[in-house]
Amino acid sequence: MKKILMVCEAFGGGVFAYVSQLCNDMCDTFDVYLAYAIRPQTPKNYKEALDKRIHLIEVKNFGHLKNPLADIRLIKELRQIEHAVKPDVIHLHSSIAGGIGRIAFNGKHNTVVYTPHGYSFVLMGKKGSLKMWMYKQMEKILGTRNCITLTCCESEDEVAKTLSKRTAYVETGVNVEDLSASLDGIQPIRNERFTVYTLGRICVQKQPELFNQIAELVPEARFVWIGSGELSDRLTAPNIEITGWKPRKEALAMAKGADVYVLCSLGEAIAMSLIENMFMKKLCLVSNVMGNKSVIKDGINGFLCNKAEDYAARIKEAMKEFPTALPQQAYEDVIHIYNTHEMTRKYIEFYNSICK
Repeated sequence: MKKILMVCEAFGGGVFAYVSQLCNDMCDTFDVYLAYAIRPQTPKNYKEALDKRIHLIEVKNFGHLKNPLADIRLIKELRQIEHAVKPDVIHLHSSIAGGIGRIAFNGKHNTVVYTPHGYSFVLMGKKGSLKMWMYKQMEKILGTRNCITLTCCESEDEVAKTLSKRTAYVETGVNVEDLSASLDGIQPIRNERFTVYTLGRICVQKQPELFNQIAELVPEARFVWIGSGELSDRLTAPNIEITGWKPRKEALAMAKGADVYVLCSLGEAIAMSLIENMFMKKLCLVSNVMGNKSVIKDGINGFLCNKAEDYAARIKEAMKEFPTALPQQAYEDVIHIYNTHEMTRKYIEFYNSICK
């Protein structure tokens, strides 16, 4: 079997879900090694989420990235892992592993792949503009290395092409069987008012000010934000409810009871919450940005929006006559494109094509 070495420092949250699923799905075809870091966000029972066939390697120096000496120790440790494993493919996940890994590995004896899981200079917009500019320049410099940048969708690949000499993409997918099983038996929490909702951390990337503007333009509808975050105070409209973080089962019950899902972020790789809401046949209104515009085709399986007035107009239209054909098409797209079966097939094809 060919060997795949996954390297992941950001082993928590959405990246953890993505990498653990990918590792599990590759075990039947490849000998999978996972070099990872323990973060505060890493689930305590993370080993239970991983196939027993995966070779786990905790990278000790990922936790000490404070000075150049620590970086040198990390590079040395990663090279030692490469020498011991002798992988055919090294797959770096997220920006820290992608940055250090592209320096540590030269790709002479294997193929190096980097998946950014969303470029921060896109996701953060103008916030911390100097820092984001520096990050973009580093991506351009590292993009000249002997490495393939593998993104999660076509529109993220378009950004990657401006930074890297070799790019490709494989669309993110959800495990439809697991999601369907989670949804079965959950009774929707409904409200007599037409309900528009979103889910996630209330932060710069998710543009809470824009969500607030949309709510102000449609005062007759009920708006719900499932989650919490440092910008909660930006949600001031009287028809907005902030629920705080909810257990997954309760969050799914609230989602099932809602009418419209809004994702007004600055950018995404592919948001798992968007794919899940498409599967649940929600009307999805999303910002016309990286990630979202690859998944939602305007007027076919949802709507792309450029400003608050666009969202408001679509919500008011849906309140008068709900466009059932769009959510149905969104569901079909998940069944045929944005699922882990397709993602696994495409990844196997990709890895086999680049193995040296």
